[in-house]
Amino acid sequence: MSQDEIYEKAGFGQNGPRGSRPAIVIVDFSYGFTDTAYPTAADMSVEIARTRRLAEVARARGFPIIYTTIAYQPWEIEILPWLRKATGMKALLAGSRLVEIDVATGVEPGDPVIVKHGASGFHGTNLAAMLTAQGVDTVIVTGATTSGCVRATVVDAVQSGFIVLVPRDCCADRASDPHEASLYDIAQKYGDVTDAADLIGWLERL
Repeated sequence: MSQDEIYEKAGFGQNGPRGSRPAIVIVDFSYGFTDTAYPTAADMSVEIARTRRLAEVARARGFPIIYTTIAYQPWEIEILPWLRKATGMKALLAGSRLVEIDVATGVEPGDPVIVKHGASGFHGTNLAAMLTAQGVDTVIVTGATTSGCVRATVVDAVQSGFIVLVPRDCCADRASDPHEASLYDIAQKYGDVTDAADLIGWLERL
């Protein structure tokens, strides 16, 4: 029995319905992840360009766009267990360029930016409340990295009661294997994995 057959037999991998009020959550496309001058970053230019086009369509239709970034205060650096495991993240200091949203994403003044201290955009933030207050029922998650903060945000989004859609070509990682494995896991358990073209067409029809 193949892997796909095992998952299908167990009842995973079903396609879910889409709602009528989507929002785009753009996870951690900040310079610390997108500018290869920094050791924590990788080339994400293609994924950023596709995310920007998707966001432009959503913005034109009046749908919410929310960014997230990771930023730490100096006193957090030596006490948070995550930063002992992922020591490169210590460079993401509040007020530094590394935590600013990459302008290539099309971010505009006044766009909400959620500052987080962990992987998920929902953990310890008011993201769920912001989405609920705007009547959102479906969350499109893009950003970086697929195997880290994107996946964690997806899991918390569905656990918070939102339908989740993930355009694979709008998500980036440092390596292809973790990227593909995470997308497979998301598609089996947490959300529908699709692409930017599909979601742009859907947004334009809403």
